[in-house]
Amino acid sequence: MKVLKKTIIVICIIIAIPLIIALFIKKDYSVEREIIIEKPKQEVFDYIKYLKNQDNFSVWTKRDSNIKKTYQGIDAEVGFISKWDSELKDVGKGEQEIKKIRDGERIDYELRFIKPFEAIEPAYMITEEIDSVQTKVKWGFSGHFNYPMNIMFLFMDFEELIGNDLETGLKNLETILETK
Repeated sequence: MKVLKKTIIVICIIIAIPLIIALFIKKDYSVEREIIIEKPKQEVFDYIKYLKNQDNFSVWTKRDSNIKKTYQGIDAEVGFISKWDSELKDVGKGEQEIKKIRDGERIDYELRFIKPFEAIEPAYMITEEIDSVQTKVKWGFSGHFNYPMNIMFLFMDFEELIGNDLETGLKNLETILETK
């Protein structure tokens, strides 16, 4: 009986420790990357405002050559939705909607992940004029993990994980626009 009690106590402690730790860990993250593109700001913005063009530079779409894409609405306008469905776990299933456009300046999106997890997260792209032939493009994404799932922050570096994908996507965008 004493062995059973001690075993139960040890199991409870093992379960309680991560739950207690999770109480003190952040729940939100934000990642942003930027790049300078050798093209005028309006030309860059006119390309990135079309959500379908993300298929050309986003690493997530490029990970699965069999990804199923569908679209709803008029591209480059508020309300346009791009849906994806992939068997690959790191691509998953979801949709992205243009929520707000400030012409020549900023596009705000809402990402709705369905598989392998459910979440709704904001993302954006910003263009800033450096000079008449150079544009800074910022691509950002933020997210939230409820307790106790926020314990994942101890094991995964979302800044690096998502940041690397954003950075690669921006480099792809730079190549596309500078060779046009």
